[in-house]
Amino acid sequence: MSTIAELSQLREREDHVEFKAARHNYPFAGGERRELKDRRHCVLGYVVALANEKGGRLILGMADEFPHVVVGSDFAKGEVGNLVDEIYDRLHIRVHAEELYQDGLRVLVLNVPSRPVGKALRFEGVPLMRLGESLREMDDAEYFSIISEQDPDFSARKCDNLNFDDLDEEAVKRLRTLISDKRGNKDLLTVPVHQFLSDLGLYRDGALTYAALVLLGKSEAKRSLLPQDMISVEFRSSHSQDRFSARMEFRLPLVIAIDRVWEYINHPASNPILQVNDMPRIIDVVGFNEETVREAILNACIHRSFQLNGDVVIKIYPDCLEVRNPGGFPFGVNLGNILTVSSSPRNRLLVETLEKTGFIERSGQGADIMFGNCAKEGKPLPNYNESDDYQVCLKIRAVIENPKLAIFFQSLGELDLNAFEFINIYYVYKAEVTNIYPGAMDRLVTSGFVSEDPDYRYTMGPLFYSTVYKDISDSFGPEVIRRINYAAKVKGGVPSSKIISSLSDLETTKRARTIISKLCDSGRLSKKGTGRSTTYIWID
Repeated sequence: MSTIAELSQLREREDHVEFKAARHNYPFAGGERRELKDRRHCVLGYVVALANEKGGRLILGMADEFPHVVVGSDFAKGEVGNLVDEIYDRLHIRVHAEELYQDGLRVLVLNVPSRPVGKALRFEGVPLMRLGESLREMDDAEYFSIISEQDPDFSARKCDNLNFDDLDEEAVKRLRTLISDKRGNKDLLTVPVHQFLSDLGLYRDGALTYAALVLLGKSEAKRSLLPQDMISVEFRSSHSQDRFSARMEFRLPLVIAIDRVWEYINHPASNPILQVNDMPRIIDVVGFNEETVREAILNACIHRSFQLNGDVVIKIYPDCLEVRNPGGFPFGVNLGNILTVSSSPRNRLLVETLEKTGFIERSGQGADIMFGNCAKEGKPLPNYNESDDYQVCLKIRAVIENPKLAIFFQSLGELDLNAFEFINIYYVYKAEVTNIYPGAMDRLVTSGFVSEDPDYRYTMGPLFYSTVYKDISDSFGPEVIRRINYAAKVKGGVPSSKIISSLSDLETTKRARTIISKLCDSGRLSKKGTGRSTTYIWID
């Protein structure tokens, strides 16, 4: 707890504090100022700068001159809780606020924690630092020194006190088998363990590495040498339930843990079968796809920051699986490029070893596999939106959001499409074509999965309509159904004149009216309103 007597004797630079009188109307986030250099002189700007200095205190209501006297501030008076919440929402750091009083005058102290390791916080896109009385953009040298804090490969570091007796024999055998099978080299099963691990880079210069501990270490060794290397699985019956219904901790060699965790999750009560109605058949879709879940867990374990405390935590709800791991995205990765960027993994040796096992095909591929699987199962795409500088949060939904898409892919069986092509079909189906990956469109168009369209740019192609709407496409043709579907579904209801106009080069006006009538009789079109206000809506 701070005291005014203590604060009055602090030096701004030496003690990492910033004093502002802030008597009235002090800005929180730039206020009405237009120039960026002026806007940054606000509470949020100073919080960013202090966090970039590895923490400090912002003191409002005391004069800048030494010794600092109390002048009183009304900033956030009566709204300190909201202030702390707003700072967290914007910067993802949790400040601790104190209100002190002297002779009726109020002082607000914001205790600012350090920025995350290897990351500089930003205000309006600019990493700030204090320089004299001003707040300036961080220079290149300072910024580079922060980025360099990230250990280029924690997993390759020597793990002091880790011995061969600390390695799990079953895990070593499992690693040998996986690599031997992938390489087709049975000799790897009998190579002395020292040589085997040395060839993998897990044993070097007479010492075992942290990668060896993570992949092969016994529970006791992990608890002693790397206690944060643990996977916790929690079950909850609803999103509003604070306490878990069941919890299991896995502190096992990773080559064994990934199978054990999946076995624990994959039970009917926690991984239900979802059903898609495609009369007269019912299509079963597993709630949580094994490949998707394994990729999610593996990515969390190998890309986490081992320099931060905290487990990999898996929370399971009836309709959602959530995976959180300590440390934000690796340098260069963000929400916008997570599927395409070639990143530098934090734990390169760990990743490279697992690539040799076949657990992962290449570094960074897991995300596109997960996205592709969800797209072809008719589920929402994986969601990373709650990730921040301190953690990565991945949510995978066990909900059939797009049943027609699930029916389409299920009907066609195994398809020679890559993950980006599945994702593009998903975005076209959702009429979100601004999100597509242009490099993965040509084959979809030539194969009939997608059609180019002057109004919508891309629509689902004739293959979709002849498969999913076979009954009516056989009668009227897939191109006719495609145009009516987009006119009466994507637009959210249209008059008959719009539908007739969209078919003008295919059907006569009379024939178009007949098709509309028959689609209404079959329940595919719903008629709303009367007279000239009548509109038609597509019903799936």
